[in-house]
Amino acid sequence: MGLFSSKSMKGFYDDDVHETLPEDALKITLERHSELLVGQSGGQLIDFSPENGPVLIDPPPASPEALATIERQWRDARLLESDGVVSRHRDELEGGGTTTLTLEQYTELQAYRSGLRNWPEAGEFPLIDHRPPPPLWLGGQLQ
Repeated sequence: MGLFSSKSMKGFYDDDVHETLPEDALKITLERHSELLVGQSGGQLIDFSPENGPVLIDPPPASPEALATIERQWRDARLLESDGVVSRHRDELEGGGTTTLTLEQYTELQAYRSGLRNWPEAGEFPLIDHRPPPPLWLGGQLQ
């Protein structure tokens, strides 16, 4: 049994399975094949271009457009998950009973949500380090 890599086909071959191998097939060890697959499953890419066999490389950084899309999705999820807290507070106010949130907490929540909505227009968007921070107490209200 032998394992092979092919630069032209960008793949692996096992001579027990494949009757014919590409002309550029290079023999690799089972250990090296496993290392490459583990690296790939961890987010790295397999580069088949080196003449002496495939190597692991880090993926290229995401484009600014891709980062903006990811951060908008994150922002939209934060707004959606806090919608219920806002709705509950408004329902409690309209019902005339006591509210789960204090007026200060509700004001803080709305400021956070406003910061989320305005973040894409901020100069530091889409940098993760500049995401609007949630109120410290909010996590307990989302459960």
